[in-house]
Amino acid sequence: MTHTVFVCVLVPVYWVEYGPKNFLWGSDIALFVTLLALWTENRLLVSMMAVAVLLPELAWSIDFVFRVIFGPEAALTLGTQYMFNSEAPLFVRGLSLFHFVLPVLLVWLVYRLGYQRQALLYQTLLAWIVLPVTYVVTDPLANINWVYGFGREPQTWMPGHLFLVLLMVMIPLGFYLPTHLLLSKLFAGARP
Repeated sequence: MTHTVFVCVLVPVYWVEYGPKNFLWGSDIALFVTLLALWTENRLLVSMMAVAVLLPELAWSIDFVFRVIFGPEAALTLGTQYMFNSEAPLFVRGLSLFHFVLPVLLVWLVYRLGYQRQALLYQTLLAWIVLPVTYVVTDPLANINWVYGFGREPQTWMPGHLFLVLLMVMIPLGFYLPTHLLLSKLFAGARP
């Protein structure tokens, strides 16, 4: 119930503040798919979202805490700089604290429902749809899902479409596969 209410609050606020294209971020997709998984207790959806966002959400959380402790300019990654933008309303920025809760919720759901090994394949296929769509429909300055480069500015060291292909290989190998291996090991005996 809490997750449903939170999403019902977040969607209109983000829509007005950031626009609908912002919902292409992997974390936002995970928030919505997790809601569906909670309603249906779907093990595959939970497993896919865990594979997709556990590492990025952990990096976001560490970066945010690091900036809180050492100052907004002391960044480990570029993922949380918007949280310290005083021009954005505090309430809107506060909604982004779901990045702390989502991984905990997903791990609990994987523990409760079990890990489905096909999640790696299906999440990779989902990313191979979302990343090109993001590349085609979003502004390079927004750089949603980092499809235009790592950081605030679009990369210029290779053609954009080749960078996208590189990203489509790097994300499954660098984020999804290690998470899949860890979840497979930790939750091998979890009840289905």
